[in-house]
Amino acid sequence: MKFHWTVTNEDDGQTLRSIMKNRFRMSGIMIKNVKLYGKLEVNGIHMRVIDHVKIGDQVFAEYDDDAGELRKDADIPVIYEDQYLAVVNKPSDMVTHPTHGHLDDSLLTRLSDRTLHPVMRLDRETSGLTVIAKNGFVHNAFSDTKITKLYIAAVYGIYDPAEGLIEKPIKRRPGSVMVRDVTDKNDPDGKYSATVYKTLYADNEKNISLVAFRLITGRCHQIRVHSLSEGHPLVGDGLYGPLSVDNPDESIKNSKILDPLVGRQALHAFYLHFTHPVTGEDMEMTAGLPDDIKRLFELSDERFDELLGEGKRFLG
Repeated sequence: MKFHWTVTNEDDGQTLRSIMKNRFRMSGIMIKNVKLYGKLEVNGIHMRVIDHVKIGDQVFAEYDDDAGELRKDADIPVIYEDQYLAVVNKPSDMVTHPTHGHLDDSLLTRLSDRTLHPVMRLDRETSGLTVIAKNGFVHNAFSDTKITKLYIAAVYGIYDPAEGLIEKPIKRRPGSVMVRDVTDKNDPDGKYSATVYKTLYADNEKNISLVAFRLITGRCHQIRVHSLSEGHPLVGDGLYGPLSVDNPDESIKNSKILDPLVGRQALHAFYLHFTHPVTGEDMEMTAGLPDDIKRLFELSDERFDELLGEGKRFLG
């Protein structure tokens, strides 16, 4: 991480610590790291973070925590990369962070031996776009950055109405570490949760639909739980689907045929939009639907792309 900047009238008389915190959104830990292990100079002279600056001063700050260029991995397409961040298309069946049992095959460890900072986390089975910051400064800068995230899922049944807003509190199921449920709005354990949805395609013969979702809140398993609460569990969902132990539903007769076709929860993060926290550039990215979800529907690639475009226009 390197910064060069010229002190303006707005920063005149401020301490370097104040400027680093307020103007460049550095965390306290980052400022401390620059102070202890990096370089901080004004007009080529070493300075302390408590020193004051004046108009026209040339400030240089440096701290070596950048991950550098990501490692090439055939299973993880890199959609965008610069010195500050990367956007990758995470495949299904891959955890984001290293965990017990996945110390060497997580998304982060496969991309770099150095520390990476995921700005968002997708469940192991969920595929699609995710943002990775290459250092702590950029990660912290994202705390003030609005990110529009759109998902698409294959669900059982057909929503009626075809589009709308689901507002139902979510809480952890008593006695379970993983499973969540919707609950009454007066339940003190429930957390406000809101999801916007739009049906993009309905297959009446198979009784399944392609539905786009946008999260207004970001609760654990929110799309899966909200869609289940509306009577539309995701195809292949081993936790909330009709073949699951926790939420079985024998009324969905074709689940034994369709679930194995996708082999995981049919959920994909297909669109991201945000302002680059360092350069200010407008960032917009789309990742096409993966083959395992496509095989549930008899549609052309061109038609799938049209549907994703429709979902982006409606929700984005």
